[in-house]
Amino acid sequence: MVLADSPAGTVVLPSLAEAYEACRRETAEWAKTFYLGTLLMPPAKRRAIWAIYVWCRRTDELMDSPEAQARPVQELAERLDAWERRTRHLFAGRVSDGLDLVMRDTLDRYPQSIQPYLDMIEGMRMDLVKTRYASFAELELYCYRVAGTVGLMTQEVMGLDGAYISAPWSQRPDTSAAAVALGIANQLTNILRDVGEDRGRGRIYLPLDELERFGYSEQELMAGVLNHNWRALMRFQLERARDWFARSEAGVRWLAADARWPVWASLRLYRGILDVIEQHDYDVFTRRAYVPKAAKLLDLPFSFLVSQAR
Repeated sequence: MVLADSPAGTVVLPSLAEAYEACRRETAEWAKTFYLGTLLMPPAKRRAIWAIYVWCRRTDELMDSPEAQARPVQELAERLDAWERRTRHLFAGRVSDGLDLVMRDTLDRYPQSIQPYLDMIEGMRMDLVKTRYASFAELELYCYRVAGTVGLMTQEVMGLDGAYISAPWSQRPDTSAAAVALGIANQLTNILRDVGEDRGRGRIYLPLDELERFGYSEQELMAGVLNHNWRALMRFQLERARDWFARSEAGVRWLAADARWPVWASLRLYRGILDVIEQHDYDVFTRRAYVPKAAKLLDLPFSFLVSQAR
C-alpha cells in the first residue's frame, strides 16, 4: 500500500477502525433501511458493505449534492475525471484518506474488478448531459450504471453458499445477473419515490415514450398533476420495478448463509416503498414514501423465514 503525498507532505491517515466507524456512521445516517440490513451480517462483511456504500455515496455527491448542483457542467466533468483517476489509483494500491484505506482493506479481503466502479462513474457522466430518457432501454442503462453496479461490487462480499463453493466450477451459479437486477430494482424504486424531487432539478427519469403512451405530459408532471392517466402510468412503473425485484430473488438462494437474511431483509424493505407509494394514491409530488421503522422491525422475522427456504 502506498500513501499519497500532499503539498504539506505525506497524508496522515486515521486508523482502520476509525475509518470504518466513520463509514458506519455515514451509512446509518443516510441509508437507514439499507443500514438495518447490514446489521444482520457478520462484522467483517458489514464493514465492507459500509465502505462500498460510502464510496458510492461520494461518487453520487459529485453530481447530486446541493453544492455540486450550483457548479458549472465543465467543473463537474473535471471532478468526475479526477475521481476516476483516484479510483484507478485506489485499485493500484495508492490511498489518500480514510475512505481509501477502508476500500483498500475491503478489496484485499474481497478481490473484485474495477469495472463496476468505472461504470458507476460513467452513470454520473450521463447526468451531466441527460435530463430526459426517451425509452426504458436508455433508462435501464442508466440504472445499471448507477445502481446495478452496486450488486457487482458487493457480490464477492456476500459470497456463495458452502455447497456451491465445494462444487466444480462448471456447476457454480453466476450471481451477477441477480445482483444487477436487485440494483436496478432499487434504482427504479428511487426514481418512483423521487419524481417530485427530481422535477425540482429539471429532471424526468420516467421514459418519455411511456408518458406519451399513458397520455400524460411533461408539463403535467412538472406541475404535479394527479389524475387517472398519472395513476395508470405509475401502476405500470411499479409493476416493472416489482418484476426486477422478482428477477433478483432467484439469486439470493445461492448466497452464503450469513448473507441471505440481510439481503432478503433489504430487498423486502426496499420493495415495501412501492407499497407505500400505492397507499399514498401515487402522490409522489407532495408525499415522500418510506417504510416506518416499526414496520421494518416487524418484517425482519419474516425475512429470516424466507431466507431459510432453499
